[in-house]
Amino acid sequence: MILNSVFRRSTHKSLLVVGLLFSTLLALTSPANAKHILIYGDSLSAAYGMDEEKGWVNLLAETLSESHQVSNASISGETSGGGLARLKLTLEELKPELVFLELGANDGLRGYSTKLLKKNLQAMIDAIVASGAEIALAKISLPPTYGPRYIDQFRSVYDELAKEYDIPLIDLYQPSFVEAPGYIQEDGLHPTEITQPLVRDLILDFLTENDLLE
Repeated sequence: MILNSVFRRSTHKSLLVVGLLFSTLLALTSPANAKHILIYGDSLSAAYGMDEEKGWVNLLAETLSESHQVSNASISGETSGGGLARLKLTLEELKPELVFLELGANDGLRGYSTKLLKKNLQAMIDAIVASGAEIALAKISLPPTYGPRYIDQFRSVYDELAKEYDIPLIDLYQPSFVEAPGYIQEDGLHPTEITQPLVRDLILDFLTENDLLE
């Protein structure tokens, strides 16, 4: 399952520095006048369990290097509350034109209220819109052990927000990735290195189909 695991985090300040440094390293490889895309997520987007250059975000940056600038401010273990806390400074520092928002799995894995998740995501969407950037939202899922009722409530948050704000939504839960041997790490949550190009292609097609690369 394409999800993110739970990790203990240090202070938001130190994590923000790490995120911005990672963003800067990716951004330096792109033309100065390119459209700036910010990937804002957790371990799914932070190349958990592998070298950063093998993760889907870096692969996307390489694919779009001649026309787009891709920054990554994703942090493993990040919750929606943590993402909200560092978002304003991230937007001010990086000034993206498009934000791909991929957060919430760690809220679900910790059993947080879906109402809190929606409130935090709403606040992030509002901040992104206020900054003048476009936004795309990623929908995720949880292990079956969390029960169908909670999982349905959790996943419906993303559908509701996409409808309320009229923003593009991509479902990152892909059964084909879960079922294929070797596509998910031993933790049962994170995609492996061989899955990263497939995630890149999935997201690239989504961005293209929704005219978000123009």
